[in-house]
Amino acid sequence: MPHQQPVVAVAAADDHRFDLIHVPAPQARHSLLFLPGMGLSARQYIAFGQALARRGIETYIHEWRGIGSSSLRASRAVDWGYRELLADLQAALGALEAQAVRPRLLIGGHSLGSQLACLLAAMRPNADSGLLIVAGGAPYWRAFSGWMRWALPAVFFTMPAISSAIGYYPGRRLGFAGREARGVIRDWTASGRRGVYAPAGLAGDLEAGLAEIQAPTLAVRMADDWFVPQTSLDWLTGKLAGAPVAQRVIQRNGLSGAADHYRWMREPETTAAAVFDWLGGRDEAGQSAAASAAATRRA
Repeated sequence: MPHQQPVVAVAAADDHRFDLIHVPAPQARHSLLFLPGMGLSARQYIAFGQALARRGIETYIHEWRGIGSSSLRASRAVDWGYRELLADLQAALGALEAQAVRPRLLIGGHSLGSQLACLLAAMRPNADSGLLIVAGGAPYWRAFSGWMRWALPAVFFTMPAISSAIGYYPGRRLGFAGREARGVIRDWTASGRRGVYAPAGLAGDLEAGLAEIQAPTLAVRMADDWFVPQTSLDWLTGKLAGAPVAQRVIQRNGLSGAADHYRWMREPETTAAAVFDWLGGRDEAGQSAAASAAATRRA
């Protein structure tokens, strides 16, 4: 589906090419790089970006490898995992150095995008002005209860097996995610089985990096989101030992139905308002701290 937003062209080190969708804001006070959920295209978040723009937050919406404007598609001959997704994100950050109004970015994401946003921040613990988790959490099976606690281990076995047999994961046909690379499914299911992030082929300790993040973090949970219960979110934010984490819960008030995993994308005002209120509170706290420090220096 075409859109009317400006784009920023990005080329990764391996010549993968894709576009960031830019939703500019008049007199922007914050710049956000936002990462979609698994199988979702950047254009599906334009309404959210526009809701943020009306509140002074410019947004750059990332495009995952294999989706939308990406020059690649997953196949038996073309594969990638979290290592390549994180390399694409680093290329996107490089492209934004001369583009974003605010050089210190907010990094955020939805669902899987929120996990990759945390991993990107773990690779640069003191570089970002804030971290935003929207309807996101860790897929670790022990962080779930009821039928999901027992179903997820089977899912984490079946998905890699299907991906290996076909050459990619056919999410559209199976009703979950999109056409996903085998490596992405491998890394996602590994984190779901073990509860830790250790993507194949990636040097460095991401778990240690997560603990070193100090950026203020907002976790926005959807009240009716059975896909990401509170315990799943808690497992993810529990890894951010050094970061101050605030949480907002989106209720169905102001929505046309349940506050679930996806409806907020189509009706983003309440979510955008929660982000704006959190940023406003941070700004006020920062101004108060600055005023107090100035008074102390004068004294």
